[in-house]
Formats: sequence, C-alpha cells, structure tokens
Amino acid sequence: MDSDNHVFTSHFFRGSSNFGPAMLNFPKLLSLLTAITICISPGLRKAEANEMGWPRTIVHAAGKFTLANRPLRIISTTPSVTGILLSMNAPVIATAATTPSGLTDQKGFFSQWAQVADERGVQVLYPNLNFDMEAVIGWDPDLVIASATGADSILSHVAELQAQGIPTLVVNYSNRSWQALAIEIGRATGLEHQAEEAIRRFDTKVAQVAATLAAPREPVSIVGYNISGSFSIGRPESPQAKLLQSLGLTVAGLPETLKSQVSRSSDFDFISRENLPLAIEGSHVFLLRGTSREVDAFLADPLLGNATSVKMHQVYPLGPTSFRIDYYSGLQMIHLVADALRAR
Repeated sequence: MDSDNHVFTSHFFRGSSNFGPAMLNFPKLLSLLTAITICISPGLRKAEANEMGWPRTIVHAAGKFTLANRPLRIISTTPSVTGILLSMNAPVIATAATTPSGLTDQKGFFSQWAQVADERGVQVLYPNLNFDMEAVIGWDPDLVIASATGADSILSHVAELQAQGIPTLVVNYSNRSWQALAIEIGRATGLEHQAEEAIRRFDTKVAQVAATLAAPREPVSIVGYNISGSFSIGRPESPQAKLLQSLGLTVAGLPETLKSQVSRSSDFDFISRENLPLAIEGSHVFLLRGTSREVDAFLADPLLGNATSVKMHQVYPLGPTSFRIDYYSGLQMIHLVADALRAR
C-alpha cells in the first residue's frame, strides 16, 4: 500500500482505545478501502497471471491452441499416458480404459497404475478404447490428453473435439521417453515443477538401487520370448535397455551378422525362432513382459539349451508391465532386476 493510502487509513483509525471515533467514520472507511482494493486488485491479478504464465499457447503434434487458465479437469483418452499424468499429480478425473487382460485390472486400467488411479477417484471415460464423444463432453473437461499413435489414438477425432471447444493436447509416446512426455505435458498444463519432481523421485530410486547391485561384468540381453508367437532382441537404445543401463548393466543388441534376418524393427529387432540362439549374446537374459512362467519356458526350450544364460540359470523376468516404461512400470522393473541380481 502506498504512503497516501497509509495516511488515509491511519486517519480513520485515530481515536480512543475503544475505537469510538473510528466507528463513527466506518462507512467512509469502508468506501475508502473498497476504492483502494479496486485500484490495487487488477494489478495483483495481472502480476499473478504473468507469474503463472497464463494464458499460454500450446504447440503440439496436431497444431496449436491456447489455454486461458491452468486446467483443473483433465481427461486422458490414452491409457499409455495416464500413468505419467498420475505420477505428476495431474488433476485427472477420467481415463479411457483398454480391453481387460492380464496386463490390466478388471476395468481395463493398466495394472502398474490402476491402484493409484482408484485411490484418486479416476473414473472410466469409456471402455475398450472405443472413443465416445458424448462421454468426453459429459465430463466437461478443460483439457483432453490424446495420442497421435497407437491403438489408443483418437487423432481422427481431434477436429471434432476442437469444434466442440474442448482443448486437446496430442502427444506421441511411440518415440519419446516418459520423462520427455512428462516435461511436455508439464509445460502445457502448468505442472512443470510436478513433472520435474516425478523425474527426480524416479532418478533417486534408480541411483539408490544401482548402489546396492553387483552388476554383471558381461553384457546382458533383453529378449521378447514367444510374445504372441514373436521373438525379438531389445536394442541398446530401447527404453528397457536404457533403464538397465542406468542400473549399471551393459545391454547387448542383435549381432551384426543377423541384421539381415530382421523382419521388423522398433525398440526391438524381430527375428525367427530358429535364429534366437545366435541372437542372444548376453550371459544374462531379461525377458520382456516375462514372469516366472516365461522364465521356465525359456529354460526348458531345447533350442536354447546351449545358451550360457540357460546353462547358468541366469534368466530373469522383467514383469508383465515392462512392455512400455512409464513412472510406475519403470519402478516395478527396477525392483524385479534388483531382486534377480541380489539373489544370484
């Protein structure tokens, strides 16, 4: 408050200790204070808006849009990103559910974050990834998170959402780490600090676990073993490999001599089952989406009987949630690797 306002206020409150004279001037005092508030408030509101960075224009995979205020009712049409939102403590009120399977709970929430979602009251937006415009509108969101790729993509409906005046942020999780997505979403939603804190918590856990491990000196292999009839070797630049590397392990990819035999390549190089024995260079094997059942099947496979990992019983599961790494599935994978290596 400036000096003139201080003088006016002091004048009205001068008097006896029982505030008698001041009370006589109360209507005038109230009028003065109201005037002062009206004068000051716009400036404060403007300063607060500038400090928080609102409104802000968001450039994303489907163009750009403007958010007037921090979103407080976020819905996710992409379960693959919902876990990242939850790790950031984003105000998620509903998320699309995938078809229930061994990777989900009964609602179709991925098992790595289903409990957290339930604890925070997150509801099913629509089931089985069947886009439902009426359901989206019914939740009255101030921001929709959508995917540009994958089975949960609603890219073809983004224009329809925009026509309804529903801000929609389209992200691409197919070629980004969960950390990069968290930063991108944080900048769009005003949750920059929450995104950074989630990453910090994760990195702290990685460092703590790594300090307790005696990592193998030899390279290890990540193998997709008989996943829907497919066989693959994890590439050293895959998210799963990077997480193992952060724990102090060296990850071997597919040998150069077999590169011509690759039928499909993404984060993993897909090969025939017959080429699997020659494809595994690591002395330790970690099975993508693997449980103890997959480990037993791998160890019992006669085709792999001569592999060092089989002879030494150095085959370990990465867990069913390891197919895609987010904050929660990453933590689960860390604990499984730690349990495996500590038990040697």
